[in-house]
Formats: sequence, C-alpha cells, structure tokens
Amino acid sequence: MREIYKVTFTKDFNKDFGLARQVQRAATSVMANIAEGFVRKSDKEFVQFLFVSMSSAAEVQSHLYVALDLNYISDEQFRTIYSQADKTARIISALIKYLRASFTSHGSAKETRQTRQTE
Repeated sequence: MREIYKVTFTKDFNKDFGLARQVQRAATSVMANIAEGFVRKSDKEFVQFLFVSMSSAAEVQSHLYVALDLNYISDEQFRTIYSQADKTARIISALIKYLRASFTSHGSAKETRQTRQTE
C-alpha cells in the first residue's frame, strides 16, 4: 500500500489524477474488503468479500501496466508493486480455499463463526 502511494505522488504519475486515484482506490479496496468481509456473520459472506478483494489486487496490477506504458513508473517499481499485489492475491486465494474447506468439514456454509465458537 505504501509503495502505491509513494509512486502515485511522484510528479509524473500525479499529473494523471484519474489513474493515480484509481490505483490508490483499488489498493485500498483490497484491505477494506477483507476487513468488511471479516466482520460478517458467516464464512460464506467473508469468502464473497475476499473474491472482491482479490479482484481489486488484479485491478492494481492492470493499472500498473498502464503506468508503466506511460513511463510513470520504472520497471523496478512495476516489478516490486506487481509482485506485492500477486503475493497478496495468492494469500487471499489460500484463505478462500481454507474457508471453503471448512464449509464441508463443518457441514454447512450457513454456519457462522460465532456458532462454531460456542460449540
């Protein structure tokens, strides 16, 4: 997240206000959707928000290609941030797989985390 803001506040990138703000919003959306999904009552809802979060990470990567093509960021900056977004998406994907596996092991996707904790 810090790297996104660091590069989007540079002179060249910041002059493209729309792209700079869009990549910032996408990066922020990754974190926000994880948080919002986590406070939901069920793992099924959490998984839905995790998919949105993973999509936002892909959006960040897409915007990075545009920024690279327009010479707003260097190859090194692109590789660093792209890699961070990829790693984040992989972690989210693993969490989705884990939660989906827990659906079957606990018998119902509608079961809430709170219900399991009180058992």
